[in-house]
Amino acid sequence: MVEKNIQRTIEAAKSGSQLAYKDLLTMYWGDIYRFLLAKCQNEYEAEDLTIKTFSRAFDKLDLYKAKYSFKNWLLTIASHLFLDFVRSQNRKIESVDIDKEKINKLVDLVPSPEDKLIQEQHLSELLQYIKQLKPHYRAVINLRYFQEYSYKEIAEELGESLNNVKVRLLRARKLLSELIRKQKG
Repeated sequence: MVEKNIQRTIEAAKSGSQLAYKDLLTMYWGDIYRFLLAKCQNEYEAEDLTIKTFSRAFDKLDLYKAKYSFKNWLLTIASHLFLDFVRSQNRKIESVDIDKEKINKLVDLVPSPEDKLIQEQHLSELLQYIKQLKPHYRAVINLRYFQEYSYKEIAEELGESLNNVKVRLLRARKLLSELIRKQKG
């Protein structure tokens, strides 16, 4: 039954559902992050490689075959990215060429529940929460919400691929939303 729900979520993501992408990210983030952290022993690098894993997976989602475990497919991608990272010895991993049509499927204009929660907070309170995030998450939050950059502009500013920016922003919003809920609750 759980596998059927996962497959439905994957199919929804293939159709461009931002909520489905978010659900997949939430479901598998911890597993992929822990795997990479055990490999590279560096939180920042593990987080960066996790973001790149999801970026690559979302970009290549049409290649996923339902007969394989989605988690194992993600771990394979993570493993390949880690090997690339080791080979390049901390040089920046080149971003995947991204199909612009697929990227546009991730809706840029519709606010997510995390967006709505973030927008409801008082600015001074919000700034205190944002200061608790890691610098690379603070940067995307700042560019998106305070400087009102588009995803494309953020990608250009940070020298990242558009898909990496989208995954990093999804993760930043989720972390910020969790901080707000934890301290409000």
